[in-house]
Amino acid sequence: MTVRMELVIFMGLQGSGKSTFYQARFAQTHAYVSKDLLRNNRQPERRQRVLIQEAFAEGRSVVVDNTHPRVEDRVGLVALARAHGAQVVGYFFVPDLQGSLRRNALRVGKARVPPVALFATAKKLVPPSRAEGFDVLYRVEAASEGQFRVERWTDGPAPARGPSADP
Repeated sequence: MTVRMELVIFMGLQGSGKSTFYQARFAQTHAYVSKDLLRNNRQPERRQRVLIQEAFAEGRSVVVDNTHPRVEDRVGLVALARAHGAQVVGYFFVPDLQGSLRRNALRVGKARVPPVALFATAKKLVPPSRAEGFDVLYRVEAASEGQFRVERWTDGPAPARGPSADP
């Protein structure tokens, strides 16, 4: 039986646990692509696309670990996956602004983002839907440090946790 490649798209605030989730669930099976690793690249969007295409050419599935807050941020990735015959899987990290701010404060160096960036992402964050082209969607909540609750998600609003995203 042939295993179909997949493009896994993470969506959520900075500091929501996306990179930790990748390490726990996908590091052994999927290539990892993140614009955080492309900070010095003058064309990170283009380089990201090339890295995904290279992984697909090798028959590897890929996880794209960025915030992807808006539909417009995801549409090109969905199209790229479809062009390569890959299944499109989305993981939406339910916003917990206070938790993300706490985790971000523990980061060091360039890994730490200005708190205003989290507020900006929270304001733009649009939950995904199957209408965008996802084959499967999952909802992820941080349970405790390094632990997650994951459930398959049907279309509909994902409730926010914690205080409003407004500063």
